[in-house]
Amino acid sequence: MSSANPHRDLVEFPLAGDDDDIRSQTYRRRLAIMHIDLKAQGAFSAANEPRRAYVTMLAGDYDEALFGVVGLAKGLKKRMSKYPLVVVVLPDVSEEYRKLLASHGCTVKEIEPVFRASYVTNYFKLRIWALEEYDKMIFLDGNVLVFENIDHMFDYPDSYFYAALDCFCENSWSHSPHHKIGHCQQWPNKVQWDPTLGPKPPLYFNASVFVFEPSLVTYSDLIKTLQTSRTTAFAEQDLLNVFFKDKLVALAPHYNLMLPMLWRHPVAVELDRVKVVNYCANGSKPWSYTGKEENMEREDVKMLVNKWWEIYSDDSLDCKKTVTSAEAEKSTDQVNVEPPEAAFSETGAVEFISAPSAA
Repeated sequence: MSSANPHRDLVEFPLAGDDDDIRSQTYRRRLAIMHIDLKAQGAFSAANEPRRAYVTMLAGDYDEALFGVVGLAKGLKKRMSKYPLVVVVLPDVSEEYRKLLASHGCTVKEIEPVFRASYVTNYFKLRIWALEEYDKMIFLDGNVLVFENIDHMFDYPDSYFYAALDCFCENSWSHSPHHKIGHCQQWPNKVQWDPTLGPKPPLYFNASVFVFEPSLVTYSDLIKTLQTSRTTAFAEQDLLNVFFKDKLVALAPHYNLMLPMLWRHPVAVELDRVKVVNYCANGSKPWSYTGKEENMEREDVKMLVNKWWEIYSDDSLDCKKTVTSAEAEKSTDQVNVEPPEAAFSETGAVEFISAPSAA
């Protein structure tokens, strides 16, 4: 898979359907205003090397979730990333799992959950904005695999939120007006937005892969936004879309190839350019793949599942060192974000125990 100029990837990706070659005019206008110059703004001297890391999440003692994170760590190593992988974990992740992650070179950080009546393991993703020891981070969900080195994404200009646009065509979106009328931002000219439904919604990104800058100020604002938000179908992804809608720079699909794109919008997929694959379709997670679910018998899906197993099963990517309990404890930091959380009901914030501080 070939490496591409990141500036081109930001500006020239198509939002296309099966027979369209549609460009996002809003997106291009936004970039014209930004005057992106990656070479000028993204270059750093060795003496002023910024603090950067990839980050992912793990909750509970579930082998399936651990499979994904280990595969992610090995994929980054395979692609020779020069930046570490930070794994933020909830307290319920066992010492055995933490030692295993440390043995794969991961930095493990325990983080308390953001309590809400539902989606607790989703909303604790907001905690990563409190990791101010890093200047910039790239979030990668445990369901993704890095197919090419993506370190250049750290050089994107600051103060924006970078993520790939989502697709509204799968049945998981059946609750939304987009799905009901057949409108998808990946193929916007197929079905026009129905004005009787209200103003056309802003671009909507998938939150499995994104570039962001940690900040306690941003973390505080996210928690405040959560206070006044209702629980929605896609939990923290919906919240992040509302919060960052004015800072979003949409990335090309090959930075977060959601498998449904293969059969929903094949012309928008360039497999030879894919950098990150998101095994998000029903039945597509490699560690539980049977090939029996709809679309899972496709040859391109089988190929991508096999590629995940090639990385995961590659013994040369394993750390040879055995991590002792003392070393594992040393590599596991506990992140204390003060003050404590809000208490929530199912319908939103009814009692805020202690307001977050941006100090």
